[in-house]
Amino acid sequence: MGIAILDYGSGNLRSAQRAFEKTGVPVEITADFDTALNADGLVVPGVGAFSACMSGLSKIKGDEIVRKRRQLSRPTLGICVGMQIFFSEGVEHGKHSGVGIWNATVEKLASPILPHMGWNTVSAHSDSILFKGVADQSFYFVHSYAVKGELPVLASKSFYGEEFISAVEDESFSATQFHPEKSGDAGLALIRNWVTSL
Repeated sequence: MGIAILDYGSGNLRSAQRAFEKTGVPVEITADFDTALNADGLVVPGVGAFSACMSGLSKIKGDEIVRKRRQLSRPTLGICVGMQIFFSEGVEHGKHSGVGIWNATVEKLASPILPHMGWNTVSAHSDSILFKGVADQSFYFVHSYAVKGELPVLASKSFYGEEFISAVEDESFSATQFHPEKSGDAGLALIRNWVTSL
């Protein structure tokens, strides 16, 4: 079993690698199409603007990798902007198309102070696998944009100025708006829950 962390020029790859290696599973940072497509689990990190992440993803055909893994029901985890680009569009610096796994728009949070930066709790869905044993814990967020409203999939929520979706679990695909790799013991437990589910 192995986990691939997708290298498309965005994300804290080394800190993600170290966090996932603590589960005892082999972890590889890669931009290779076949390696990323065939990994037991693929992690798509993301830092910065939605459009820049999509641009970097497209350059290595990462959007194709993600869609194909979806078709093949291969476990995939998006983190922060890596979660946001799984949606159909984002409005940061104008409208931009996302990968389109879930049909929703990533919008600016209605809060007087942005970014939403620091520790926050998550109202975990009762059927969540990711939050098993850590539903009452706090996680580390850094973002100004998020998906709001309801989704026809299992979604957990947080509040900062308004309610937003902080995690999604949809069969083989999962995503977190927060950074589990920066969230201490709770984040490591969540990562372990995901790896155990592969």
